[in-house]
Parts: sequence; C-alpha cells; structure tokens
Amino acid sequence: MMRGLILELDALPSLRDAMSAHDVDLAAAATLAELAGVDAVRLGVSPDLKPVTEEDLHDTRRAARRLELRMPAIDAMVRIALDVRPDVVVLGSDRREGASAASPLDFRNDAAGVGDVARSLAEAGIPVAARVAPTLEAVKAAHGAGLTRVELYTGSLVDLPPSERTRELHQLGDAARLASKLQLGLGVGGGIGYRVLPELVQAAPAVERVAVGRAALTRAMLVGLDRALRDLCALL
Repeated sequence: MMRGLILELDALPSLRDAMSAHDVDLAAAATLAELAGVDAVRLGVSPDLKPVTEEDLHDTRRAARRLELRMPAIDAMVRIALDVRPDVVVLGSDRREGASAASPLDFRNDAAGVGDVARSLAEAGIPVAARVAPTLEAVKAAHGAGLTRVELYTGSLVDLPPSERTRELHQLGDAARLASKLQLGLGVGGGIGYRVLPELVQAAPAVERVAVGRAALTRAMLVGLDRALRDLCALL
C-alpha cells in the first residue's frame, strides 16, 4: 500500500515567535517538502491566530500544491477556511496540548458544533476530516456525525513505556479496522517520530495517510529537510 505523508509545519511559526526571528519562510518549506515526496503540508490554526497567522496560511497556500488546515470545530474558524481554501480541513479540539491546539475532538462536548462546521465546509467544496481518539467509540461518533474521514490521534501513546504502548497499539488497530469497515478515509497523526512510525503502521496497516511534524523538522536540522522526509517516506 502506498501511504501518503503529511508534513505539519506548525513548529516553524512557533520557532519564529520564540526566537523573534523574521526569516522563517513557510512557502519555501512547503515547496522543499513537496519536492522531497510529501503529499501535502499542513498548518494548524487556533482561535487567537498564534503562532500561525492568516498571512502564514495565505503564503503557504500560494506555494503548496496541497495544503491541509487543522482547526477547531467552531464557527469562528469557518471564515478563515473559506478564505484560504485548503484542500482538506482537519477538525480538532480547541484544547491545547503543548504549544498547539492538536487535541482530538471530544464528541461528548463538541458534537453539535462539528456537524454545523463540517456541513458549511462541505457545502463550499472543502473535504473535511476529524482528528479523533483512537477508540471504537470515537470512530463510531465521527461516522454518526456524517464525517467521511478520520485521523486517529496518536499523541497520547507514542511516549508510553513499551508494555503500555503495546496495549494502546492494539486499541489503535481496532479503531483503524472499524474505520476501514465503515469506509472512512483513514489517517494517523500526533507526536509521530521515526522510532514509533513502523509500530503504528504495523498496528494499523489500513492507514492511508500519516501526519508528522516536529520529529521531521528536528531531524532536518541535522541532515536537511530533503533527507529527513525521504527517510520518513522509506518507513512508510
């Protein structure tokens, strides 16, 4: 199976803000990533438009063949998506984990807004996915909300000790099999690095798309972006 690689670029605006740098070129990063073989680049935007700004989104949109936008499932963010016109919107929670709003949706609290936002985007011709917990319940909830794509969130399992991670990987595999049975487009994302990626692919072989961010950009500081991304593609 040929899996797609998605490069999340959020760490670059975070680095820019932390170091008060002004020469972080997201457009150049997107172009280099695509030349190295990634299928799309992604930026995550939060309600306060920090660290990723609307200017960042437009600059990257102009340069990228395929741009994905990760955003909270709230009405206020729909305008930005309609303005930028990404190729895919990935809906997540507006809760923060670390420096970015990368948490999965909690359908117990977010379900009402998810349906409205997803319909608004779909009516505008923008495909919508949901970042969800890697559980059977979350996959069923996404399917019940009318979504046709899910991204199973792996951020909570990648740093677990091996014994605990094995249990969580089994759960991930069960969620992936259900998503495939329900004919949902299937991706994984959240904290994925070079070490854990083969384990994820083995646990969930039906996965079609893998989103990687900081691990790739950190490796790129040592070997360059092209080599870092080609190494990831080889692991897929």
